[in-house]
Amino acid sequence: MSQNDLSVLHSSQGQSLWLDNLSRALLNEGQLAELVQHFGIRGLTSNPSIFKKAIVGSPYYTDDIAALKKQYDDVESVYEHLVVKDIQQACDLLRPIFDESHGEDGWASWEESPRIAHNATSTVASAERLKKLADRPNLLIKVPATDEGIEAFELLIARGISVNVTLMFSLDQVKRVFAAYVRGLKALRASGGAVSRVRAVASLFMSRVDTLVDQQLNEIGTEAALQLRGKAALALGGMAYQHYRDVFEGEAFAELAKFGARSQYLLWASTGTKNPDYSDVLYVENLIAPKTINTLPEATLKAFADHGRIASTLKPRLAEDKKIWDALADVGIDMDGAVGHQLLDEGLDQFAQAFEDLLAAIAQS
Repeated sequence: MSQNDLSVLHSSQGQSLWLDNLSRALLNEGQLAELVQHFGIRGLTSNPSIFKKAIVGSPYYTDDIAALKKQYDDVESVYEHLVVKDIQQACDLLRPIFDESHGEDGWASWEESPRIAHNATSTVASAERLKKLADRPNLLIKVPATDEGIEAFELLIARGISVNVTLMFSLDQVKRVFAAYVRGLKALRASGGAVSRVRAVASLFMSRVDTLVDQQLNEIGTEAALQLRGKAALALGGMAYQHYRDVFEGEAFAELAKFGARSQYLLWASTGTKNPDYSDVLYVENLIAPKTINTLPEATLKAFADHGRIASTLKPRLAEDKKIWDALADVGIDMDGAVGHQLLDEGLDQFAQAFEDLLAAIAQS
């Protein structure tokens, strides 16, 4: 049992905890069920790196891989039919939360192939195929926030397909994604679709931002720059949350909300602390706000259960975050330009490499 009752985070603060992991071992050995029951987990995210870690060398997949290789000639089809079992099982385990929360939580996320990150047409077609293959109402298709991915996201929302927009590292991406979501909802409603049945989240990556920005601040080396270390990611979170409020708590969205449209929650991702000098719950206890999600690796989840502080931390800090945001610009940190672009490119490369490594391992097994 956790020392903190993490279910209180949702009941008192309106924030949901999701698990940033998925594997057959996690499912078959009962660990995911335990995390849902005892650690307040209300949803789940996965990505190519997670599946590579789950599958390579695991005995849980050996028989399925052998059988699927006899059915499908291309290794990507083998991969999709292999992991869809995990996705379906996770969706089924989370289904009671999905039903009880009327679709606010209880979602499992499945990321599209990194090979199509820059092709909007292929992204839309792939999302429709994966949705049909999984055949679960509580599936979010993960689409990267590239230019083409954002274009595809809008089209998918217009078709009533629920999406987790991922690999977001900048306020510019947040603004463009929210705008695409609203346009997609308007198109869905104009076509006679039910806007109340579609869900989207926006995954903003935290620790990677500080890793890069801290390096740049060290290179700048001035006192003003050095004082900003460890603050860029949280400031980005604050700026993003303020924009969320501007968009979804304003009059413009109220018209869509009348028809049951949901706001696009920010999902804090990459919340495992990478710098050992920082608190291991830095990106958890400092990003607590209503109508947000934090997806955590298991180690971070258990650290937060052990010694995290549950309190409203983001809203009271918004004015300070704006000052830090401006100070970063003053010392020469280009958060929306160079930083955001570099992190997106690196994130795409990392997932692409993991995906290719995984396909190669499946092919050779």
